[in-house]
Amino acid sequence: MTSVEEGRPRALLAGASRWWVRLLPWAVAFVLSVALLPTTIVVLTADYGLGGGLASALAVAQAAPLLLAVAHPLRAWYVIFAADVAGALALLTVDFEARLLWPFPPMGIVGYIGLCLALGLRERRRTLLLVWLATAAANVGLGFAAPHGFGAKGLLLTILGGVALLLGGVLRERHEVQRRLAEQETISEAERGRRTLLEERARIARELHDVVAHHMSVITVQADTAEYRLATLPPDVREEFTSIAATARESLGEMRRLLGVLRNEEAHGELVPQPGLPQIAQLVEATARTVGPVEFTPCDAEVPEAVGLSAYRIVQEALANVVRHAPGAATRVSLSVSEPGADGGGRLTVLVVNGPPPEPPAAPLEEGGTGHGLVGMRERVRIIGGTLDVGPLPDGGFRIAARLPLTEEDFR
Repeated sequence: MTSVEEGRPRALLAGASRWWVRLLPWAVAFVLSVALLPTTIVVLTADYGLGGGLASALAVAQAAPLLLAVAHPLRAWYVIFAADVAGALALLTVDFEARLLWPFPPMGIVGYIGLCLALGLRERRRTLLLVWLATAAANVGLGFAAPHGFGAKGLLLTILGGVALLLGGVLRERHEVQRRLAEQETISEAERGRRTLLEERARIARELHDVVAHHMSVITVQADTAEYRLATLPPDVREEFTSIAATARESLGEMRRLLGVLRNEEAHGELVPQPGLPQIAQLVEATARTVGPVEFTPCDAEVPEAVGLSAYRIVQEALANVVRHAPGAATRVSLSVSEPGADGGGRLTVLVVNGPPPEPPAAPLEEGGTGHGLVGMRERVRIIGGTLDVGPLPDGGFRIAARLPLTEEDFR
């Protein structure tokens, strides 16, 4: 309701999503102006006995600025407030009946209420308070010059104007609170997604530590034992192997320190050997005991440890989603290796497909920011340079397909 773009105030409700809501303030202002302009002239001349020229000037000054109030309500208030006070003073020069409202005729009160509502929707509390105090001061000050006495009905402008200012201010602040809550929810959702991704990356790094540490240990042992296994090594080659072993041991130490940074209170079992393709059969068997038969097509190919670990975790997360969101659904797990082609080395294809659950699931496959399943899958596949295809099936099931490279040259 109180939006500003490049330092210039926008029209009231300009940020609304529906076009008719954006046009509503202009329509109300137009109707008020068109209705009040001739009515004010007629009432001031016929009822109050004011001259036609002066009545017309006052009517224009009091009604026309209502169109300005849609975008600049405070500027419009300066004009209308001055015109209302001038009109009250002008009525002191004529003799009108005591039954008529003074210092502000009914038409002026109606237009002023609409103006106060626009002010409440745009301006801050301090400005609204100053506007009301100026209105009350002018109203009371003019009351001392009342030609027929001054009663409670003479304060109608102050009372109704205050109500309109209060109503508009409450609506504006309510809208502002809702807008800030929506912004905070958006920020919180983004932060939650970012934190989930970072946690997954840290967990993946901890798991890959064992894989890398194993290879570094092999390098260290081979370099250390080279001079004993190969008796004919020249002295400079032996020194080279000794240097390689020292560098490998230093790298292992750095990796242990890195793993210490990645550890947290919930992280356990980093020293447990990481699973691979052979352990997927046990995983499928355990899932089948929980949700029913699971069709499994194994693969006995030799794959890099990082690829085997990623395949295991992908199947683990996919089956966990089946257990949580599609219990009892027909499920198929397939592992296959494709031969090297024109696009590079071979690929390990991991496919997990489940049908629709017997009963409607209580929740979607993964709610935004609450689960790590798909986030972890995407990150694991990205780290080793593979591709991941996930999505619902027409029959209500779900499909997860990952293609993982088998050669180090394809890792990115």
